[in-house]
Amino acid sequence: MALETRKRRHRRLSMTSLIDVIFLLLLFFMLTSTFSKYAEIELTTAAAGGAQAQPSIRFIKLERDRILIDGTEVAPGAVAARFDGRTDQLALISLGGGATAQQLIDLLTALAPVSRLSTQVIG
Repeated sequence: MALETRKRRHRRLSMTSLIDVIFLLLLFFMLTSTFSKYAEIELTTAAAGGAQAQPSIRFIKLERDRILIDGTEVAPGAVAARFDGRTDQLALISLGGGATAQQLIDLLTALAPVSRLSTQVIG
């Protein structure tokens, strides 16, 4: 009876699977982290109030190519200058045809530094 003695051959380790695992981990961590700065925009809803002083109301119409404040066209960079921070003001923002969400965010960001100004987006 002859015994077979096989010489066990060592397989070479494959680097492909190791590289795949490292790539998947890298992809996972890249997707779960962010490389952009977070910004917050405060959105409030209208609520029934008590006896409070009524703020002056300003109407803003946001369209695709222009911004109208109380019917007067205003450059995007000059929107905040149209509001004074000395009195309470309410800006009602109406979205016209073709206005994008990014334009609304840009408008709300431009109005954020104005003191004593609250904004509401209407249909």
